[in-house]
Amino acid sequence: MRENMHNAGMLQQPATGRFLTPEQLGQRSRRVWLVFALLCAAIISTALYGASYYGRLTALETLQRQGHTDANLKVALLRAVLERPRALPLLLADDLQVRDALARRQDDAVVALDRKLESLVSGTSASVLYVVGKDGIAMASSNWREPLSFVGNDYSFRDYFRKAMEAGTAEHYALGTVSNRPGLYISRRVGDADSALGVVVVKMEFDQLEADWSETGRPAYVMDERGIVLITSLPSWRFMAAGPLSREETAAIRKSLQFGAAPLSQLPISRPAPIGPDATIVRAVLPGSSAAEYLQLTTAIPSTPWRLGYLIPTDEAIASSLRETRFLTLTVLLPILAFAAFLLRRRHVSAMQIAVSRMAREELERRVLERTEDLSLARDRLEAEIADHRATEAKLQGVQQDLVQANRLAILGQVAAGVAHEINQPLATIRAYAENASVFLERQQTEPVKENLSTITTLTERIGTITEELKAFAQKGRTAPEPVDLKSAMEGAVVLLRSRFAGRLDALKIEVPSTGLNVVGTQIRLEQVLINLFQNALEALEGRDGARVEVSTRETSDDVEIIVSDNGPGIPAAILDSLFTPFNTSKEKGLGLGLVISKDIVVDYGGRIEVESSGNGTRFTIHLRRAST
Repeated sequence: MRENMHNAGMLQQPATGRFLTPEQLGQRSRRVWLVFALLCAAIISTALYGASYYGRLTALETLQRQGHTDANLKVALLRAVLERPRALPLLLADDLQVRDALARRQDDAVVALDRKLESLVSGTSASVLYVVGKDGIAMASSNWREPLSFVGNDYSFRDYFRKAMEAGTAEHYALGTVSNRPGLYISRRVGDADSALGVVVVKMEFDQLEADWSETGRPAYVMDERGIVLITSLPSWRFMAAGPLSREETAAIRKSLQFGAAPLSQLPISRPAPIGPDATIVRAVLPGSSAAEYLQLTTAIPSTPWRLGYLIPTDEAIASSLRETRFLTLTVLLPILAFAAFLLRRRHVSAMQIAVSRMAREELERRVLERTEDLSLARDRLEAEIADHRATEAKLQGVQQDLVQANRLAILGQVAAGVAHEINQPLATIRAYAENASVFLERQQTEPVKENLSTITTLTERIGTITEELKAFAQKGRTAPEPVDLKSAMEGAVVLLRSRFAGRLDALKIEVPSTGLNVVGTQIRLEQVLINLFQNALEALEGRDGARVEVSTRETSDDVEIIVSDNGPGIPAAILDSLFTPFNTSKEKGLGLGLVISKDIVVDYGGRIEVESSGNGTRFTIHLRRAST
């Protein structure tokens, strides 16, 4: 008895000190979920920040590539515009009529030169063509007939005159003192430096070029070596400076009257942030709009000291890129976090079940020990009580095992039902071929036996394929679609049905489509759909006179329609309302899975199934996407 009491005392030692109770597990689970939520928030925030950073870089790189292409095209167009008028001063400087008029200065020679310049300027893109004497007074001009003629004006103060007299040639962009219109003055000296007769000048205006640039909607402008805007698609930016000018520079420009009374204010471009050798992110204010972010590209213009500036708005491109990268990031990240949450939840549920089971077992042991201690003096009664409790414990464990087994059988039953339904036709066909092979063996006809065995091998492979497809279906997996020959799929479906409906396939009238009519799907899954519909139609006509199942195809611009119609009794209204619901069937031994699986297969490939039924028959229409060839 003392030994029993001692053993009972040992069993009564609390075992919960080494384990957590369900309440403690619940508290720990709440803390774990809180930490997990904070960790997920941190991961998502970090991932979105990284995606935003990458998306912005990607958008800017794309804009740079596109912008450089556009800028190079604008530079090429500007050079093409400049090349033609540059040749005029070179040719006229050696013209005998020009030299004669400058040397003689007779009225008839000057008038003849005026007419010649007038005829020349009309055939070029130049604005004005004129000849200046060595004293700086314009002697002849293409606009000699106009009220604002250049004839008689003093241009000795102009840089293009002075530099041409000194160096032989010059190019100078300035605001016209007479026309008050800006343009590029291209000049060339007539005669040698020691015996100069004057200067030939052509003025080039860029109104058409600026109009062409403005059509793109993106600001483009040309700056000289001091950063002053000369040519621009935004007229209000003309003669503004890219950066602050010194007092000396401003005074010299004012004195030369190069830009008239222009204020030479700074361009409304600020906060430059370089991202490349000739690319900068800036904030700019365009006329009639508020400040926005732009990508500023600058590139040199060959054969001139100028540089082209080009502004590309970034907000829309960056926003689009950010949306795309963030969406892709969340698409990848959220399933991972969801899977982690699933594992965490499963672990918590498992731990809770173990804790509850352990608590129940400990409570049972405690009660047994209490009862055993109370009845320790009655040995027989104690043994009976112990046996009773052991039997109770065994029953409890048996019930728990039965519940686990019942749950396992329910899951296996669902899977087995779908598999049995889908491989029923191949098995029936295998049995028919095996029976045929036995008959052929009795007749000692080996060739048909080989053909039947080869067909049985193919069908067993098909069963394996079907089970793999059903496994993928159960796991929400999908086989990658591919072009499928509709004729081949129909013929394969008929092969599987031939043995089961031997003698009744005469009722099946198939209008076989032409070879090469491809639809989107996979061969085996489309055969499943056709088999289910053909089989349902034939079973509905069983025992009816004049039974007929018609199968036809119809092509439209986007899809292919497969029409399966019969002259059976139709589908009852109660069944028709929930026709595509699992386990809904009017057949005595049917599982109600065929149409459900068929609809899922068709929907997987972007199609749909329509059904019409009345007392005169049933019509199924399958819409499948046409596969591109």
